[in-house]
Amino acid sequence: MVPKVRRGSRTHGLLVYLYGPGKRDEHVDPHLVGSWDGFAPDPGRDTSSDPDPKVTLARLTAALDLRVKQAGDSAPTQHVWHCSVRTDPGDRTLSDAEWNTVARRLVHAVNLAPEGDPDGCRWVAVRHADDHIHILATMVRGDLRRPRMNYDFKKAQAECRRIEKDMGLRRLKPGDGTGAKTPTSAERFKAERTGRLEAPRETLREAVRQAFAGAATEEEFFIRLREAGLRVKTRTAPSGDAIGYNVALPGDRNRHGEPVWYPGSKLAPDLSLPKIRLRLTDGAAERITPSATGGRTDWSPPACARRSATGIAEHSAVLLDRDDDGEAAAQLVGVGELLDAVAQTSPAATRAELAAAARAFERATRSHVRAELADTRALRSAARGIVQVGGALGRGEDGGTTAMLVSTLVLVTLAAARWHSARGHAQQAHASRQAAEHLRTAYHQAAATPMRVLHDQGRALPESQRRSHEATLRAVLPEQDVRAGGMATRTDALVATLAQAEQAGHNPEALLRQAIDMRELDTAEDVNDVLVWRLRRIAQLPAHPGEAPPRPQAGTRQAKTSTSRTIERNAPAAAPRPAVPDHDRRPPRR
Repeated sequence: MVPKVRRGSRTHGLLVYLYGPGKRDEHVDPHLVGSWDGFAPDPGRDTSSDPDPKVTLARLTAALDLRVKQAGDSAPTQHVWHCSVRTDPGDRTLSDAEWNTVARRLVHAVNLAPEGDPDGCRWVAVRHADDHIHILATMVRGDLRRPRMNYDFKKAQAECRRIEKDMGLRRLKPGDGTGAKTPTSAERFKAERTGRLEAPRETLREAVRQAFAGAATEEEFFIRLREAGLRVKTRTAPSGDAIGYNVALPGDRNRHGEPVWYPGSKLAPDLSLPKIRLRLTDGAAERITPSATGGRTDWSPPACARRSATGIAEHSAVLLDRDDDGEAAAQLVGVGELLDAVAQTSPAATRAELAAAARAFERATRSHVRAELADTRALRSAARGIVQVGGALGRGEDGGTTAMLVSTLVLVTLAAARWHSARGHAQQAHASRQAAEHLRTAYHQAAATPMRVLHDQGRALPESQRRSHEATLRAVLPEQDVRAGGMATRTDALVATLAQAEQAGHNPEALLRQAIDMRELDTAEDVNDVLVWRLRRIAQLPAHPGEAPPRPQAGTRQAKTSTSRTIERNAPAAAPRPAVPDHDRRPPRR
């Protein structure tokens, strides 16, 4: 059950809308389901006193505004309190009597009309659809004083959570005020009219986050915004220093033909210029070097960047299980930035799911726990390295390392869900689990080919060699992770990896113990897959075992970033698509 609170100054105008057909003829049988005294005139159904509903509506307006007129100049200018309350699409249809109970509980909760108070404010509840009502109240009490309505929205939200429990409705996650601003109804309707898949606010939020991912300086951030095709303008102080910025989508204009600008802080709380500057200062990103990937230089830059990011993400999962909340909160912000970088450079096969994971996890990066004095340079460097070298092709070593990284990110997002749940952050924990589901889908897409090759290689091993490595698995892995009956079908890829590691000069048992000790495996959907990628990373084995590591080609052009693709995807069909300059190039071969 979702309440939405607004304030206004026109009682009659709002009533005309509530009893009218609606903007899309969606109002059906508008009528009162409750009022301050139970005897308010109903323009929808009360025809006994006057057959003209306009006359009845004028009487209702006069009754609601009576105290406002009596208060004169002491009445508030915005004297109308308007709250729409909507049930979830999966909920049962409430009766008029139940909606009356909902309305009475809400006006009591926000202190408009406390139960048993004869001087409470006047209010009505209008129902014109099965799934919601509108509560209209005038904010002057019977004693002509203003009601004390501090934190009315939070109180309405809290009461809705209690109503959901009492009436057996779907129980939503309680918010904490750290979520990004959702599009207004006007923004959603405009997006539909202009043929966009989502409101410009949502497109801009994703574009700004991806432009910031891995940016080293404020100037680079603004350059990326413009290169992504956004309109950008900065707000400056008298000294000439920038104090804020606004962004707009090309082709998104108001009725006067002017661009519709959104300040960064209105897209999300952490996208204001001061917050961005703080992150740039605390976690300056550095370029990934070959030494960060184990010294290998024969793999392509995208593969090297993803291998390095995998180890960094694995370490972040460990930090999330510690007791330092400030450090953990900072790690979540860094992981969100890494996801944004992976999403905008992902192969076509996994692009949609990785973008959905980044969007979902965006909610998990914000809570009331402050990210203080934590070093996120490693995560920012990983994000920067991935963005700088551009996207993977989705095949060969590049595609294999994408599966390697995504496998680890699944565990990281589940660790984030566990961290948020332990602190009562319901929305953030839910967002983390949503991100994990999208990442799992992306992993299956990315890992299909390399895992199939590994399974074939495992089955092709000589029987004696296969039995030796299976014995190692039984000796090292916990009993619940290895079942004798399923050994032949479940561990082919793991056996093949141990055989290749032994051929490369590693001790299979010691290497396997090292992989297990890196982090617990209880949250893994498939322990074998997780261990395969850990082993291949720490043993420096190719992520795609069917091909030799490719040599990077100097000066190869990269594909468009996902930021530009998102803007183009959500642009109306008639609007020209913004040109996207070619700014991401692979570095020359070392």
